[in-house]
Amino acid sequence: MSDFNVDHAGINQTGGNDLTVLRDKLRGFAAERDWEQFLSPKNLAMAMSVEASELVEHFQWLTEEQSKRLTDDAKREVSFEAADVLLYLLQLSDKLGIDLIAAAHEKMQRNAQKYPIETSRGTAKKYTAL
Repeated sequence: MSDFNVDHAGINQTGGNDLTVLRDKLRGFAAERDWEQFLSPKNLAMAMSVEASELVEHFQWLTEEQSKRLTDDAKREVSFEAADVLLYLLQLSDKLGIDLIAAAHEKMQRNAQKYPIETSRGTAKKYTAL
């Protein structure tokens, strides 16, 4: 998997920047290491949860303002944890045959119905309390 070249903006230099390219690279990465045996949906969901916790850890004890003004080093570390979450989510979705983009669009439509602009604008209330 030597073609894992990514420029600084995160766009694959070999011609793609979508989830399909990333998914295929993840498949190859795992296959080369004989890791498929460990990549069950349960294990992937658990690993994603651990990585999400590691992401949250970077913000623990920061004020709201401090969380908005991370140092470059802190942003880089946060980016790696966010990438870990994304990679595990993508692998989980792949294992379960979930089209993440389609699911995200559907979820946004559902949220738009649950949170109409006229009743939810400017409030953090849950849809059941609107």
